Amino acid sequence: MKATWRPHEGESSARANQKNLPESAFAFPKQRKEPMTDASHVRNAIARFDQVKDVPDADRALAFTNLKAAAKHFKVDMPEESRHDLGSHPHTPNKAK
Repeated sequence: MKATWRPHEGESSARANQKNLPESAFAFPKQRKEPMTDASHVRNAIARFDQVKDVPDADRALAFTNLKAAAKHFKVDMPEESRHDLGSHPHTPNKAK
């Protein structure tokens, strides 16, 4: 599957208004969920991948491909090889246990 994600060349990512971003700036472009305009947003999208609800499998597969592309671009460590790996291990230790 080919990624649809492209780096956003506009307002500073801290000021980018989500409604003004192109679909190509999102992990889930059809749903306009999980914008990825900088490394921090990519890490957030990785952490929240399995929290996005009511998304068809094809869209989830595309989102994973988009995450990999954005992570590579922003040099974010993403060792997961499959979308099924996301959510199965927490990215931060749960101290509540």
